[in-house]
Amino acid sequence: MANSSGAELSAPVEREAQHFRNYAFGGYRRADGLFDIEGRMTDTKSYAFPNDWRQTIEAGEPLHDMLIRLTLDEAFVIREVECVTAAGPYEICPAITPAFAALKGERIGRGWSRVLREKFGGRHGCVHHVEMLRAMATVAFQTLYGWQGRRKREAGQDQGEGPPSGEATPGRRPGFIDSCHALASDGEVVRTQYPQFYEVRKS
Repeated sequence: MANSSGAELSAPVEREAQHFRNYAFGGYRRADGLFDIEGRMTDTKSYAFPNDWRQTIEAGEPLHDMLIRLTLDEAFVIREVECVTAAGPYEICPAITPAFAALKGERIGRGWSRVLREKFGGRHGCVHHVEMLRAMATVAFQTLYGWQGRRKREAGQDQGEGPPSGEATPGRRPGFIDSCHALASDGEVVRTQYPQFYEVRKS
């Protein structure tokens, strides 16, 4: 499996395919100024197997097929939620989707995983929808920050892709610092782009 840089995993030993999980996410700016963040997750097998509700699930037929749309405003506040279970292993699976309407009014940001855990933990949710919702936060950041940066560039203000520099104001340390290796507080990216929050590497 290669990426655009040409890098790929080493050649595997001889093997037989068993299970495939596919995620697809997208971010969209709507004509009304809001943003749609969408996700879809499917699970398939390379073989047919029996299922009490669906009798037989054929090879390549989704065991799980879950879809979500979150509609956000520019402040990352959720205005609308739509969840669909198009395929599941049990007849009752789709019954939980209306529960996710409880996300209306919540803001995607720090504490997002805690919100999901508190609202939809255990029997109060669907683990597959929650997994997608957790990942959709980063899709929202990429979508909205990218659009904000593009808008600034078009207005003649130099701004690269990523979190807007306006978040890096004195006295307010951006939440994305130390969120990964590239954005380490003692790293080169923070030193050059957010110098007020740069920390000298400790020996």
